[in-house]
Amino acid sequence: MTVRIHPSAIIEENVSIGEGSSIWDNVHIRHSTQIGEECIVGEKTYIAYGVKIGDRVKINAFVYICNAVTIEDGVMISAGTIFTNDRFPRATTSDLKHLRPSDPDEHTLPTLVQAGATIGAGCTIGNDLTIGRFAMIGMGSLVTKSVPEFHLAIGHPAKSVGCVCRCGQLLMRFPIDVTAKELVITCSACGLKYAIAKDTMKVTELTPPS
Repeated sequence: MTVRIHPSAIIEENVSIGEGSSIWDNVHIRHSTQIGEECIVGEKTYIAYGVKIGDRVKINAFVYICNAVTIEDGVMISAGTIFTNDRFPRATTSDLKHLRPSDPDEHTLPTLVQAGATIGAGCTIGNDLTIGRFAMIGMGSLVTKSVPEFHLAIGHPAKSVGCVCRCGQLLMRFPIDVTAKELVITCSACGLKYAIAKDTMKVTELTPPS
């Protein structure tokens, strides 16, 4: 396998790109970023310095990924998604006479997107939060708090409205209308089984792929 990089892409120094990855036109990847194997980075996407991206990650067009973001294996980030890393940003010092530096400091907060998660088109992702394994963020959502694994979150701000399977199919909508403390549900598309706790809405895999 080879790395495919479009001639118009800007790849700065000390960028690591794994085998089989493709970098499309007008992408800008800043220095010291790590991109894993078999990834796709769509056109006109910007990836800041020091970002860590795992294997088999799909990043669509016009995505902005800032410093302090970590993306694990198998994540999908759809077109037009924007990540953030500062809750109270200012362009200048308080007297307006000096630009504030863009280097990371104590105000730079991290974001972690765990393995298998999907972020829909046009989302804005806050900071100091985690998007859990195989979670799904609906298109156009504003994520201000962490999203548990396997949860489907949508809205402004995003809230959990249900849960999804590893394969991406909807398992069920919340709330759970059962008398038992736990509901066992089987995905109608692929047959994987999950337990969903009624009190916490925690989703536990009962038949994870080997």
